[in-house]
Amino acid sequence: MSAKDTVQHNKISILTALCGDYRLILNKVHANDLVTAREYNNLKSICKEDVEGHVVELVDKILNKGEDTCRAFLSLLQTDEDVKATFPQLRNLTLIGSHPPHKPAQASCSDGEEKDEQYQITHCPVGICLIINNVDFFDGTTRSGSDRDANCLAEVFGWLGFRVLMCKNQTKQQMEDTLEIFSSLSDAAKLQDLNAKEFCGSGFTDLRDAPEHGDVFVCCVLSHGAKGVVLGVDFQSVPIKQMTRTFKASDQSPLTGRPKVFVIQACQGVLMQRGVLLPELQTDDCLFIPEEADILIAVATVEDCKAMRHKKHGSWFIQSVCKHLKEGCPRGEDMVAILHHVNDEVSQQEASRVAGEKKQMPEVRFTLRKKLVLSPQHI
Repeated sequence: MSAKDTVQHNKISILTALCGDYRLILNKVHANDLVTAREYNNLKSICKEDVEGHVVELVDKILNKGEDTCRAFLSLLQTDEDVKATFPQLRNLTLIGSHPPHKPAQASCSDGEEKDEQYQITHCPVGICLIINNVDFFDGTTRSGSDRDANCLAEVFGWLGFRVLMCKNQTKQQMEDTLEIFSSLSDAAKLQDLNAKEFCGSGFTDLRDAPEHGDVFVCCVLSHGAKGVVLGVDFQSVPIKQMTRTFKASDQSPLTGRPKVFVIQACQGVLMQRGVLLPELQTDDCLFIPEEADILIAVATVEDCKAMRHKKHGSWFIQSVCKHLKEGCPRGEDMVAILHHVNDEVSQQEASRVAGEKKQMPEVRFTLRKKLVLSPQHI
């Protein structure tokens, strides 16, 4: 069943749910560019006697805009945190998974782009997303808000077709052991000793079976850090270079030639970044690959500086990553382009009432040879 057919099939239930807060859903579809500014103003000012009439007009507008807009609309209903909280009855509808996955963006050619310019993704699951979530440290302190970051990452990468596993509160040695195990998965039984958990839609539970690598590997590390390193809960450091080199290409590695993405939420020093005012702006294939190839590293902040984390809402960086993955992946954007949006959004955040006093600038570096395009697997 197509996305458009799914909206039509569930139209009555969708209308009933959205009548609970018509203004919210109207603002959301506008913010996600599902309707133009002119359409938004027209929908906001139409003359109807009741809320249901407004909702009918909105849903009919979405249906008339075609398959891609309907698909994005279904994604919004199932992934936006405000929408899920406001319209809980939508969780009981078979909106996602009621029709076959659409053709992944990386499997098609557009604007003259050849298939071999993108990493090919054919496995299901797409791959493994490993989350190392260090919350409770040996000195008794807690990284409040980190669990929210972990859950947001689990939801979005699960939505993108990954098998999501988490190891929590690891020492330096445990982190190194975990990364070594995941680099080959030759001794996955050791994951039980590391108390690895698996995300199953509503939370983390015990592992179902031994994980296997697919087409992409993602590692998200949430912890304290210092220049060039992340810390275990024992405050011993693991260099970021060591983490990535654990996954370097080799004749034995199952991930050779496949993209490895590292998303790191950790301070990289004690300095606070400051802002400055901007001036006005005027309008042939090789048989071998380097062992350090196919790596993408996205760090919450540049070296020497702090990274911001809200005790309740999570970190600026991880929340922005999750938001822009949800928005960009259905549009077929590649990971580097999505992280450009993250860099821009985080750079505009303010951590002080004095503008420009406390800022944060994430850093992205990569040795990817092709574009990495991830697609939602359930819409």
